[in-house]
Amino acid sequence: MSLQVKFGVSTWLWTSPFTTASISTLFPKIAELGFDVVEIAVEDPMLIDSNAVAAGLKEYGLQAVVCGAFGPSRDLTNDDPAVHENCFAYLRSCFDLCNTLGTSFLAGPMYSAVGKARMVPPEQRKREWDLAVKNLRIACEMAAARDLQLALEPLNRFESDLVNTSADVLRLINDISHPAAKVILDGFHMNIEEPDVEQAIINAGDKLIHFQVSENYRGTPGTGQTRWDAYKRGLEAINYNGVVSIESFTPDNKELAGAVCFWHPMAESQDGFASEGLKFLRNLLAS
Repeated sequence: MSLQVKFGVSTWLWTSPFTTASISTLFPKIAELGFDVVEIAVEDPMLIDSNAVAAGLKEYGLQAVVCGAFGPSRDLTNDDPAVHENCFAYLRSCFDLCNTLGTSFLAGPMYSAVGKARMVPPEQRKREWDLAVKNLRIACEMAAARDLQLALEPLNRFESDLVNTSADVLRLINDISHPAAKVILDGFHMNIEEPDVEQAIINAGDKLIHFQVSENYRGTPGTGQTRWDAYKRGLEAINYNGVVSIESFTPDNKELAGAVCFWHPMAESQDGFASEGLKFLRNLLAS
């Protein structure tokens, strides 16, 4: 059975942060490699001219997915309400970009800060969970007012102590109780946290609106130990028809490398990573 999916790749594979200048270097390359979608990682919205991005997408025949970046200054579980307001301001900028590009959702682990992984007492964990629920409900209302959804991403235990699995993010969505709250799953994190990746996808069901992949070691799809057959069965079981996007990183940016513990390249070239990964995914999912 072949899936009716589109194939994407994250700008993080080549650059950090994405800027207006990245359009001329990345979009023609991504289109020439054969991708349908460019996954734009937004670290600083002030560095991105949304109209220029829209024009670039049109010129090279690409569609976009927008992903957010959530560090300590955008932590919706922080005790300081000023940090929440800073995150809301960032989300508004990302929503503006989504609307300009004609995308339908913003993706990312926006419930907390990436790298916030601690052993804390149960009462603190509940307080932070409740803050995430409260603030994400506000974010959902903001998104819905712009005809957008939020794709909330579980991270592995080394990058988050709040939401690690498909079951976790589904519980979060249930507690948020807003129709704009949806799911993105990332195979790299699932490889660490899920005992059964196929069932995790099935459990997400129609709430799954975006899917990211790389190898178990964050390398080129098809070169590691990932159970790709299980991912395929899970996606087939829910008749997934969204984007399957390669997400990995360049170690050139030290701040990003530290956030995701990325110390060296995972392939001889980033272009080769993308092209070989796409070839593998097309053979796996579109055949």
